Amino acid sequence: MPRHSNKLSICAIIVSYNPDTAVLTSLLQQIGTQCEFLLIDNASANIDNFRAVAEATPRCLGVRVLERNIGLASALNLGLEEAAKRGYGFAVLFDQDSQVPVSFFASLYASYVEASRLSPLPVAAVGPRITHPASGDSMPFKLFTRWIGRTDRPLPGSNRLFQAEFLISSGCLIPLEALSQIGPMRDAYFIDNVDLEWCFRARARGYAVVGTDNATLFHRIGEASDEPLVRAGLMVQHSPLRSYYSTRNRFALYREPYAPWGWRLRDFPRFLLKAAWLLLLSPQRGEYWANIRKGIADAGSVR
Repeated sequence: MPRHSNKLSICAIIVSYNPDTAVLTSLLQQIGTQCEFLLIDNASANIDNFRAVAEATPRCLGVRVLERNIGLASALNLGLEEAAKRGYGFAVLFDQDSQVPVSFFASLYASYVEASRLSPLPVAAVGPRITHPASGDSMPFKLFTRWIGRTDRPLPGSNRLFQAEFLISSGCLIPLEALSQIGPMRDAYFIDNVDLEWCFRARARGYAVVGTDNATLFHRIGEASDEPLVRAGLMVQHSPLRSYYSTRNRFALYREPYAPWGWRLRDFPRFLLKAAWLLLLSPQRGEYWANIRKGIADAGSVR
């Protein structure tokens, strides 16, 4: 097994599950021009369409095909463990439908160095500005513990770095030494709110998470839809099964002492609004109702 002694080296970790082959291939090629990477596949039905292409991509360290879908959290943990074993100092996490520009990794690492210099707390993660690939709209970096000036609040000493309490996992740079104190992703969460829970836990253990405008990630959250609220960015469209995980995990996270009250007070009304929207307007309202109800019932069993 090749091993890196340079703790400044970066390994990208991409998790795939029944991906759009063209989109995933494009992402791997973009990453392969800049950084070494591992692809962890969650038993995709179309693995034969992209495995050979992935393995032939420059700087591919390997494609690990799992026997079953173990979820995003567990797959990320496998990649993080492998990167640490190989001696990398940092990992950058990716969903299969993201796209990265030139110099992404260099810009992200430079932001980490600057954030580490300016932050009074050790930095657990640095995340890029998330931009919707079709609309060009960008997501703000949010603080849940503030009621005024809670978005895009600069880190003192910089106008390109931002205080945050939550970062989207895709495109997020993590120093692997921080995992020994914070812990890995929560396996039981499977897919939804994995990044939210990890960021809250990191902050509760004395770490900072920082957003940067020095790096941009093109990433779509949720599924495409013709619904006006989805197109306007006010709602995120997911399948009925995903609504089970999102419901279960948010109610499980409400119970955690390190979940900010500001997030809980904002998230619960948002959950009610989205649930009402799905149950009133979706032609799959019966499936949504069954999954939402089951998610609430199962929240107490998530550990």
